[in-house]
Amino acid sequence: MDPEKVGSQTVKVTPFQQMLASCTGAILTSLMVTPLDVVKIRLQAQHTPFPKGKCFVYSNGLMDHMCVCENGGNKAWYRKPGNFRGTLDAFLKIIRNEGIKSLWSGLPPTLVMAVPATVIYFTCYDQLSAFLRSKLGENETRIPIVAGIVARFGAVTVISPLELIRTKMQSKKFSYEELHRFVSKKVAEDGWISLWKGWVPTVLRDVPFSAMYWYNYEILKKWLCEKSGLYEPTFMINFASGALSGSFAAVATLPFDVVKTQKQTQLWIYESQKISMPSHMSTWVIMKNIVAKDGFSGLFTGNNIH
Repeated sequence: MDPEKVGSQTVKVTPFQQMLASCTGAILTSLMVTPLDVVKIRLQAQHTPFPKGKCFVYSNGLMDHMCVCENGGNKAWYRKPGNFRGTLDAFLKIIRNEGIKSLWSGLPPTLVMAVPATVIYFTCYDQLSAFLRSKLGENETRIPIVAGIVARFGAVTVISPLELIRTKMQSKKFSYEELHRFVSKKVAEDGWISLWKGWVPTVLRDVPFSAMYWYNYEILKKWLCEKSGLYEPTFMINFASGALSGSFAAVATLPFDVVKTQKQTQLWIYESQKISMPSHMSTWVIMKNIVAKDGFSGLFTGNNIH
């Protein structure tokens, strides 16, 4: 985040302030986006009921999480009957029959990783951008690309083992002692690298997304400021730049998002059935299988249920 000029003084935003701002933004984003995904999952579950052991992708607006269906009849939030006729009808019936809190079903456990990941990502990006600008100059166009790539690498690397552990804990109610034994056994059998299974497809999606997003964001923001005759971007300029650059980056990296979801699902299936993951099931092999089965368009479609 660039220093802001107030009068003749320059106010430098500290790393703690950046962390606080990104944490607040992460929580607000998840509160706004989660109800949309909850309604989507409830509509999908109504159309195609989730059997035990099946997976679905839960998004809180910050991260995608692989969730595993459990036993328990209609007690689980995604299995509750609703008889919804559409998206708006689902919103109204959930609020009326289950209370407004149900729109954020399943959110708290996902925030344990999503908020730290977001804080690491944005703070690293801001700090690295400021450092590179001090060394290379304010007008160096490669700074957003480099800072975005490095920041995303760091966030994904830190969070990947936690996501694996979270999925394992959700599939079976582990105590902390059992969880420690599980991690120790996994490391002893497969090495430390096994804790980062699923890291490659995540990086292939998130790193190009970050590079494209930040580069286009900075370019669009600068261009809109020039067109508007402004020195500093307004809220609407920031919002428009973020929306446009995010949409472009999301479409461009959608094939890797589809592959990431399939890879996570397959990892869970092999883990739950206690069989080793075939060596030929690499990211590129999964991509080729999708194209062979559904054509090139298959890389640009997604389904939350697996």
